[in-house]
Amino acid sequence: MNPDIKNTVKASGLSGNEMYCLALLGYAPENLLIGNSVFSMGFIGGIASQFRSAIGGEITQVTNMIAEGRRLSLDRFNQELSNGNYAGATGLTSELIFHPGNVEFLTIGSAVSSNNGINRFTSSSDGQELFCQWDAGYQPINFIFGNVAYSIGLVKGILGEFKQLKKGEVQQYSDIFNQTRNLALDRIITEAKNNGANSVVGIRTTILPVGISPVQEMVMIGTASYNSQINSIAGIVNGVTTSDMTAEETWNVARLGYAPLKLVLGTSIYSLGLVGGLKAGLKNFIKGEISELTNMIYGAREQSINRLTQQAQEIGADDILGIKTYIYNLGGGLIEFLAIGTAVKKIDGLTTNSQQIPPQAIIRDKTTFINAAVFAEANNLQRPQELADNTSQ
Repeated sequence: MNPDIKNTVKASGLSGNEMYCLALLGYAPENLLIGNSVFSMGFIGGIASQFRSAIGGEITQVTNMIAEGRRLSLDRFNQELSNGNYAGATGLTSELIFHPGNVEFLTIGSAVSSNNGINRFTSSSDGQELFCQWDAGYQPINFIFGNVAYSIGLVKGILGEFKQLKKGEVQQYSDIFNQTRNLALDRIITEAKNNGANSVVGIRTTILPVGISPVQEMVMIGTASYNSQINSIAGIVNGVTTSDMTAEETWNVARLGYAPLKLVLGTSIYSLGLVGGLKAGLKNFIKGEISELTNMIYGAREQSINRLTQQAQEIGADDILGIKTYIYNLGGGLIEFLAIGTAVKKIDGLTTNSQQIPPQAIIRDKTTFINAAVFAEANNLQRPQELADNTSQ
């Protein structure tokens, strides 16, 4: 191969739409960069096994171990970024890849170059999302994360056994899980402050098994950013706004004069109770509504959303946008209902740089590579027509 050609070819993860949007900001595509770190699952498992009977709550040793692995892979990614003298990197991810006996912490992103003299940045947002955020006033600084590893807990001891007899919210569990869920948010806020940011945009929250049941990790990733328009907002928690709104939503609400204040989340742990469980079990033999389950889930939902509303009121927000709800079965007749959204406030004079978003910033890329064999196996599909119908959706 001609060495001159080799030196000019860029192997980028950017799509055509991302390339267009980044060009509007003065950036050009460079190489795809990777940073990784591999840890032994045996060491993590040894720590986690000590907490199999814990009644929920953080497992600090596992949190610190995972955070260290994520940080080492990110440090190596940043070293690659520095070695290439690139202007920044977009679309960063922080993944856990489980190999036999080991877990790999992997950071991947696409480098970009520029002559605009702006400080080097890293961002969890792709090129399209980055344009929307930047046009809304959020200048990226660094990719950041906050995490917490915890045990979903087992009903332990006589006290726990008796609490299962009563139907309704198990307040002790709710308190533990609310505290644990908010640790990840507190930590990403601290990271943002350490980076000189006043906002974290595009937060994505993931709950995933650490490989040893019943231990799970809740991780929030986002982009520490600075927006000069929001410095004087009343109600900013610890000087940093947080939001899980999409980049397009961030632009839209900014255009309407709204700024995010805080990502709010609330969780409720409910027990159907022994008596309710027996009644629900009997009703499974007849047709019709299982009223005990209906009422329990309704109560959990209302309680979780009420906790969101209370948090928003405390910081002086006008609305909560994008509320999403999730239900988890914790076993032993317990369920967790989790609600999450972004509290926003109307700010005089807040606006965007552009009057509208270019279509290239909102067009979603289509998948052009499909492994039909894997798709069929995962979805238990047999007939060719059934496979074609599903892959085309």
